[in-house]
Order: sequence, then C-alpha cells, then structure tokens
Amino acid sequence: MKFFILTDLEGVAGTDLFTQTRKGSMKESSMRQLTHEVNACVEGIRTVYPDAVIDIWDGHGNGGILPEELIDVDVNYIGRTPPSKPYYRLEGYTAMLVVGQHAMAGTIDAPLNHTYTTEVMYYRLNGVFIGEFGARALVAGTQSVPTIFLAGDDKAALEAKMFIPEIETVVTKYGKGVESAIHLDKAESCARIKEGTIRAMCRIGEIPPFAAIKPPYRFEARNLAPIGKEWMAKRPHLKFIDEQTYTIETDDLSKLPF
Repeated sequence: MKFFILTDLEGVAGTDLFTQTRKGSMKESSMRQLTHEVNACVEGIRTVYPDAVIDIWDGHGNGGILPEELIDVDVNYIGRTPPSKPYYRLEGYTAMLVVGQHAMAGTIDAPLNHTYTTEVMYYRLNGVFIGEFGARALVAGTQSVPTIFLAGDDKAALEAKMFIPEIETVVTKYGKGVESAIHLDKAESCARIKEGTIRAMCRIGEIPPFAAIKPPYRFEARNLAPIGKEWMAKRPHLKFIDEQTYTIETDDLSKLPF
C-alpha cells in the first residue's frame, strides 16, 4: 500500500488568524500543530497498514511542516522545492489523504477561506465553483486515485462531502467568521485525526475517486481587484472577459492554475 498525504496550514486546530500562517513569530505554533496532526494521520495509516509507504507533501505556500518533528522516520517528506505539484504524479498510490484543509474562497463563516491566494474571488470549472480541495481531489481522481480522508475546519469538511459524499472527515474547528473559530483542544484534534484515518483505511474500496468533472474543461477565475495589465500581457493564452475575470479552455488539467 502507498499513500499520499497532502497538507495545508490554515485548517489546523488553534489557528484562525492569517498572521498565524504567514512568515513571522506567530506561525511556528501553527506549523507545530500541523506536524502533530500529520503525525496522527501517519499513526492511523500504520495502525491498519504497518508496512505502508507514506509520502507527505507540504502544500502550504511558505512552508507548513516542521520536518524535524515528524515522528515516523520512514515517511518521505516532500518540501516546497520543484517540482511543486507532486499530486499530478500519483501513479501507484492507493489513496490520497488531506490534513489542514480550509474552505474555498467566499464560503460563509469559513475560517481563513481562500482559493490558492487571498486575491481570488472564485474559481469555477465547467460551471462548478471549486477550491483547493476539489481541484486536487479531481487531479487525483483523473489518475484513478481516491481521496479518502480530510481533516480541517467544519466548512472544509462540508465542501469535501459535497464533492465526495463517502469521504471520511474530521473537524478540527468550527468557523464563526473569516478569522474566528471555536477550536478542538489540540491533542483532541490529533486523537480524532488518528481515529478518522483508521476509519478511512478500513473503507478503502468504498470511497471512489472524484472524477465527476470531465473534459473538455472550461475554467473561469475572477479576482477581487483588477488584474494588472503587465500580468495580462504576459499570459496571451488566457481569454480575459473583463479586468478581473479570465477563462481557459483545455482538455488538460495541468494547464489550469491548480
């Protein structure tokens, strides 16, 4: 068995301010909690499949994991060095799991919600609003790899269920606003993540790959503010609808900005 753990920082217990996810003195506690939650996920996998091969990708833009605090010496930690999208190369993996996930941009009362950057108002693919979870689950699904587990805030968990009703989820906090949440105790969050991962491991084969959005793909992105003319000029392959919105039409997911 081989598993891919995709991580982000905004969805961990105890983090509800953007300053806790960006460079500075407040970030380390969030990174430590993400590392603990990833360790709990690894422990859950090992409980069911002791000899599993486990790869962990640090999916947070400026780094989210403290690799020296990963407790399983046999896991393969993939940092932020290129190639930067290893989830496009999942051949041979049994499943993907997601830890530390936040909801897509614009989700009501979702803590730290955004889609890749805080500049994005929305991404839409074939008419469906989609965030980081849905995009990456789709990339995995087109490779016949199911996304079987998510840990993150309650809105992220609901988003995951919308795309994959069968998925196992663990809620680490309950969003009350963009920078407001009621959190689980950090140790309790880790305990629940281990339990949820065990449930997911025991249900392999019951949770299908997400591949409901089919090519040809029509992608639309809208920014909150006008896009700079210099940025636009460097991207002649994009079709600009107005100064905030552009589209891409393709049969290849890798041509899209996720």
